[in-house]
Amino acid sequence: MERWLVIGLGNPGPQYAGNRHNAGFFVLDELAGRAGGRFKAHKAHAEVVEGRLADSPVVLGKPRSYMNLSGGPTKALADFYKVQPDHLIVVHDELDIPYGALRVKLGGGDNGHNGLRSITKALGTRDYARVRFGVGRPPGRMDPAEFVLRDFATAERRDLPLLVDRAADVVESLIGRGLAATQNDFHAVDLSPARPPR
Repeated sequence: MERWLVIGLGNPGPQYAGNRHNAGFFVLDELAGRAGGRFKAHKAHAEVVEGRLADSPVVLGKPRSYMNLSGGPTKALADFYKVQPDHLIVVHDELDIPYGALRVKLGGGDNGHNGLRSITKALGTRDYARVRFGVGRPPGRMDPAEFVLRDFATAERRDLPLLVDRAADVVESLIGRGLAATQNDFHAVDLSPARPPR
């Protein structure tokens, strides 16, 4: 059975740990728990967990480079584990999706996301799956680059465990059931946190 590589994007170091830009790391931590593994250093300048998800062998990878250099570690892991782009899933924060929503797509542009741009350049292809974790647009005139490097707001943090759990479900669905079935299931429902009626 062909191995999958799941990459979570973020910035290493405690000062970035709670940032919106690190949503990919949050989801990978949840998946590592499901796979029963702990992240260990890999020579590809990444931390990895090897295990099984959705009855398939999987490698979970968190690049230890900064976001805009994610391509190097991703390509090195793909080469080391002999994973083709059609078995690569990248989990990342997405400004153009509201907080509380998740989207899945195959290929496409990087939408200004430096991590995706780096991965696409390193792999020489855009044809890999993305799990897009909505963080919403910045308020007012705040620079988007500043916004993603801030921690999730207090109100957002209440719902964060549920959303991380849902995003991990999406990854498992992609591995076990494929893109079309996953999009049907997860795009048809509102993943935004439940709000009481007003």
